[in-house]
Amino acid sequence: MDFDSHSSVVLDAALGLINEVTPGHRRGRPYRPPTGSALVTAITDVIRQRDRTWSAPPSPEAAESLAAYGVRMHAVIAAVAEDIDAACEEVNRIMRETDATPVLARHDNEPWHLHFHAPDAPWDISWAASMATGLAVVLGNAAVERLGICTAPACDRAYLDVSRNGTRRFCSTACQNRVKTAAFRARKGAGG
Repeated sequence: MDFDSHSSVVLDAALGLINEVTPGHRRGRPYRPPTGSALVTAITDVIRQRDRTWSAPPSPEAAESLAAYGVRMHAVIAAVAEDIDAACEEVNRIMRETDATPVLARHDNEPWHLHFHAPDAPWDISWAASMATGLAVVLGNAAVERLGICTAPACDRAYLDVSRNGTRRFCSTACQNRVKTAAFRARKGAGG
């Protein structure tokens, strides 16, 4: 689902950040997010994978700030299936806190495109505002049911289902394969 190129990049970055900084489980194992310099490196990698023009790593304080927003955005996605109102209210809070402001921008030889942060916002706030707005685009869309948390046991990573038929339930092929393998072994063990 490509809302527009910039919105899709920001939404993809949000999901990458959320899955990198949120404690819980990942692919059947407990997951502890990185801290300190490892957090700076992880966030730098998440952003660089989506924005090749960006080069300077964030300060440790900016990385921690953005990570805190990422944890809050994970809670938003987790709330989508149970309490869409709470999910939307939290995204609205994040957008208010970060002064999310639509601005048309042109830079790095790109065409005009929409940014979702004030031009003078600090790095962490600009990314948090953009990511929250990207989530808001999905929450306020019929595609909201495509935003979810992995249903595999011992995994709570977020995903956006961009498949044609909208039936994705897992964050990755690895989790999908774990569930299929477990089901096969259960059938085989039961004599099936």
